[in-house]
Amino acid sequence: MKYAARASMNPGLTAHVTFSGGLLWHTMYPWPQRPAGLVETGFEELADRWLPILREFDENGVDVCYELHPGEDLHDGVTYERFLEATGNHPRANILYDPSYFVLQPMDYLEFIDIYQERIRLFHVKDAEFKPQGRSGVYGGYQGWVDRPGRFRSPGDGDVNFRAIFSKMAQYDFEGWPVLEWECCLKHPEQGAAEGAMFIADHIIRKTEKAFDDFAGAGADEKLNRDVLGL
Repeated sequence: MKYAARASMNPGLTAHVTFSGGLLWHTMYPWPQRPAGLVETGFEELADRWLPILREFDENGVDVCYELHPGEDLHDGVTYERFLEATGNHPRANILYDPSYFVLQPMDYLEFIDIYQERIRLFHVKDAEFKPQGRSGVYGGYQGWVDRPGRFRSPGDGDVNFRAIFSKMAQYDFEGWPVLEWECCLKHPEQGAAEGAMFIADHIIRKTEKAFDDFAGAGADEKLNRDVLGL
């Protein structure tokens, strides 16, 4: 990982994607009960292992962007916050945003942007759908992807509201790239790649430089304001 920090810095990259690793994932379900202090110890150890790496990335001017991913200890907002606390809110410990994993948990992936927008440095455009069944749910029953209630799909074919996501990214002046990550249980990858590139291009918002109703472009007129108020 330290070599990766230097490799990212060499071509001028400012963000690097990674996974957190999973010391605690096998205890994710709260049964059997976890021993007292297990979670705290796990995140302390995770932070101890990452802090030297985070310092190396900081020295090279590159953010570490954790893809919040089931199977890793950092898989949602709460676990990310636990890690931030354990690392002393390290400025290089940031986020790769991928809404597909939040659909499958399920979480409010739009509110996530509102909460963590200052920490989001990378963005995967990846779709998913979650259709609860009478026979299976979030855990999937060890079924293949086609039969699972939660499935990855090509952009535009799943449940993710990308228009709302791109609107929030524009609202918060996201400066990174929207990167197509293709995983679909049905569509051929070549079709997914061709459609995905156009899908992203069609969703990127050119942000306006002024309010839509600022047609006059005039400054404040105190006399006019007082007249409008009947003063």
